[in-house]
Amino acid sequence: MYYGDTLVLKYKIYYPCIISDSKYANSINNFHYLEAKNSEDYCRTVLYQMAQEDAMDSTDRPFNNYEFIVDFTVTYNQCCVISLYTDTYTYTGGAHGNTIRKSYTWNLTTGKLMQLGDVYPLTPDSLLDLQECIQQQISERLQENPGIYFDNYRFLLRDTFNANSFYLLPLHGIIYYQQYDIAPYSTGMPEFCFPTCNIC
Repeated sequence: MYYGDTLVLKYKIYYPCIISDSKYANSINNFHYLEAKNSEDYCRTVLYQMAQEDAMDSTDRPFNNYEFIVDFTVTYNQCCVISLYTDTYTYTGGAHGNTIRKSYTWNLTTGKLMQLGDVYPLTPDSLLDLQECIQQQISERLQENPGIYFDNYRFLLRDTFNANSFYLLPLHGIIYYQQYDIAPYSTGMPEFCFPTCNIC
C-alpha cells in the first residue's frame, strides 16, 4: 500500500481451507476466513494509518516500509483431528519485527476447538508435572546454550503459561510461549514437548 509515491505497507495473509466430508468443515473454514478478514481490515485501517504517519514524520531519517505477514502450518491431520498454528509477523520499524503465534486444534467430529485438557489430563497435579517437565527441558538446553532463557525463567514459565498455547504433532504435543515471555528475541519461539492421550 502506498502513500503518494512511497510504499508504506506490504501485507500477505494466508489462511487454511479444510477439505473434508465433515459437516463442520464449512463453519471451520468460515472461522479462519473471518480471522484473515479481520487481519486485512487491521492492515488497511490501523496499520496503514500508522505507516502513513511514520512516513510523513521521517523526513530526517530513512523510512522502512511496514510489513504484516500471516502464515499457517498444519502439524497434525489424523483421527478426525486437525491441529495447526498461525504466525503473525509485524514489522513497524526498528531492528526487527515481532511474531505472535496462535494455535487451533479442531475436532472434525464435533466441529469444536479442542482444549489442552482434551489431550492431556489437566488437573492441578498434572499441570504442575507439565510445568516441571518444561523446566527440565529448559535446564537441559541451558547446559548446552547458557543465556538463551531469562534468569527468572522458573517464575516466568508459570506466570506466562497459557493452556491455549499448544498444538499437536503425530507423536506428542507442543506447548509454546510467545516471544519475550521466558526468553530473549534471539531464542525464537520457545517450544516444549509433552505427552498426549485420548486423541485416537
